[in-house]
This record gives sequence, C-alpha cells and structure tokens, in this order.
Amino acid sequence: MRSTLINVKDVSRCFLATVESFLVNIQRRIYFGWYLNMITEIRTCLWFDSGLGQEAAKFYCSLLPNSRVDAVYLGEPGHGHIINFTLAGAPYQILDAGPHFTLTEAVSISVETEDQAETDRLWSALTADGGEESHCGWLKDRYGLSWQVYPKRLTELTFGADREVAAKAIEVMMKQRKIDIAAIEAAVLSN
Repeated sequence: MRSTLINVKDVSRCFLATVESFLVNIQRRIYFGWYLNMITEIRTCLWFDSGLGQEAAKFYCSLLPNSRVDAVYLGEPGHGHIINFTLAGAPYQILDAGPHFTLTEAVSISVETEDQAETDRLWSALTADGGEESHCGWLKDRYGLSWQVYPKRLTELTFGADREVAAKAIEVMMKQRKIDIAAIEAAVLSN
C-alpha cells in the first residue's frame, strides 16, 4: 500500500479558496439581485419651466381614463417641484424646475383614440385656452407640451398591407390639422 502525504496547508488553502468563491458568488447574487430590484419603474420626465407643472398634470389626468396624480414633491422655492402621474396607464413625471430647458416638438405624447368623436374631444380640450393646432394631428397644449391625437383607424390605414391605400391615406393626412378620418377614408375609397 502506498501512502500519500497530504499537506495540511494545501488542503486549507484549497478549502478556503472554495469557500471564498462560494461566498463571493452569494454576495454577487445578493448585490445584483438587490440592484436589479431597485429599478421598479421607468417614467418619462417632462421638464416644465412655467411653475404650472402640478396644474398641467391634473389637467392631463382629467382628459384620459386610467389616469391619476400619484405623488407631488414640492421642493424648496427655486429648486423645482416633481409631480409623478399616470396617464392612460403610463407613468410620467413633471420636473417643474425653471427656465433651463423648454418643451419642444422633439418630445410629444401620442394618443391613439378609439374613434373620431374621442379625437375631437381631446383636440378641443388640448387646444383650448391658448393651445395651438399644428399639422397631421399634432398640437401644442396651453402648457407648451406637444401631442399627436389621431383615431386608431388612421393607424390601420397607414400601416396596413395595402401600400397604395397607405400612401393615399398619408397624402390626405399631410394636408390636415386635426385628423378627419372620414375625409381620409373617402379619399382612399375613391381610388
């Protein structure tokens, strides 16, 4: 029988390395699991410079179902207010923090409505009291935020498989301010 000498120091080092590796893996799982669980929600943040962010959030929530103001943080004067709100189920935030940035058409809220009546209702509400009409279903509300408001039928016509119908629908839409889906459908059917 052959005997093998076992060096206790080597065994100890091997054991410690295994335990250390095991503990590091547990630590990583705990840390990264905790880190990933920190991200619970993503919100679109809109920078307002008017001091009217809270008023705007309440107004927006009054227009669409499944909308509410979730939280309001009134910061120190001159340091901004934060308003978290849900608009048609989507989370938003207004940072009302002064004239460092202004709203532009680079950011807009796009609302696909059920029908023309809903498009008309939203269009009227959003352009009232100083809002501005633009082209192709775009508008700017009284707070300066841009919106796209259009019936879902427009999406069906412009993204449908028939590219000729889509081209005609887009051609007519480009000449409109508020989307008039009946006029678009009439033009498409006349081809």
